[in-house]
Amino acid sequence: MKSLLKLACVSLLTIPMTLSAQTEEAYPAGTVPNEHNVAGADYPRIGADKRVHFKVHAPDAKKVEISFRGEMTKGDDGNWTLVSKEPEVEGFHYYQVIIDGVATADPNGKPFFGMGKWVSGIEIPEGEAGDYYAVKDVPHGNVSKSKYYSDVRKEWRDCVVYTPAEYDKNPDKKYPVLYLQHGMGENESSWANQGKMNLIMDNLIAEGKAKPMIVVMDNGNIEVFKPLPGESMADAHKRFGGQFPDILINDIIPHIEKNYRTLTDRDNRAMAGLSWGGLLTFNTTLNNLDKFSHIGAFSGMGHIDLNNLDTAYNGAFKDPKTFNDQVHTFFMGIGSEEGPERVKNLSDGLKAAGINNVYYESPGTAHEFLTWRRCLKEFAPMLFNNN
Repeated sequence: MKSLLKLACVSLLTIPMTLSAQTEEAYPAGTVPNEHNVAGADYPRIGADKRVHFKVHAPDAKKVEISFRGEMTKGDDGNWTLVSKEPEVEGFHYYQVIIDGVATADPNGKPFFGMGKWVSGIEIPEGEAGDYYAVKDVPHGNVSKSKYYSDVRKEWRDCVVYTPAEYDKNPDKKYPVLYLQHGMGENESSWANQGKMNLIMDNLIAEGKAKPMIVVMDNGNIEVFKPLPGESMADAHKRFGGQFPDILINDIIPHIEKNYRTLTDRDNRAMAGLSWGGLLTFNTTLNNLDKFSHIGAFSGMGHIDLNNLDTAYNGAFKDPKTFNDQVHTFFMGIGSEEGPERVKNLSDGLKAAGINNVYYESPGTAHEFLTWRRCLKEFAPMLFNNN
């Protein structure tokens, strides 16, 4: 009897260990949870081979898909599964779950505003190459919302503001400001979420590679591109985000300079944007060179007519020496896999005309946040060094 009791106790003690081992073995070998999963969610999982393993519980569904990746396979337990056919490109990528034709964010994932809606995201680790946006034991800045009223739009709006780690410890110090814009289908939250802007800035500042600065991210009114009835595409493009330069100049900058300790001269003011945000950056800064001395376009959609350079942007480039004296940083970056020739040709053409600029090409990346993270990493250290 004692032997039987002893055997029973040993068996009971080993059950949790066995269950734990079985649970661990149930996961595909070499995979880890996606860093953007909600707490406790095991899927999606990222494989060592950079393939993504998706699992969605939808027992009553007739068809389940993962956007950009294809149709899932249903199991007897009501779970649908899919593994990426090819290794995913390093960096951040959007996805949605499509259940019987209805596209939605993955309930297992944290939400990101992209593609003009709230969606989900996966992160394929870069390894050591992604060290510049890794969470490190360095002083961390603060990211918060700041509400203001826009006289241009006649509405209350939120901007997202990054203040460097030292901001609250130096109450008498004033800081330069970078106004940083998102792209089409995104909003003011995108740079801090998808872009890991705050981690990039924390690390650059901690390493002494960038000056401590305030970074302001606002909504460019370019979340969804939709022509109005009877409107031409050309007119729709002009209207898309067309109010933002006025909003920035007349509403956002005054709000920031009233509520934050900022240096308010043009030498301490910069603007940059990605994709359509790059167009908004050109439209804002090149028409207001009395207010900005640092300009950046990351995969920017902005166009400068090299054949009519004297008249482009109200003659901003007519006198190269004057432009070069005014603009301390003119940066244009793009990914090597997104047709970089248009930006490279623009950079070369401006240089041939005597306009100083910096061209950067992100190796192996396309029109995606890894390109833009790298652009910010290159751009930020160039700012505010002429003061």
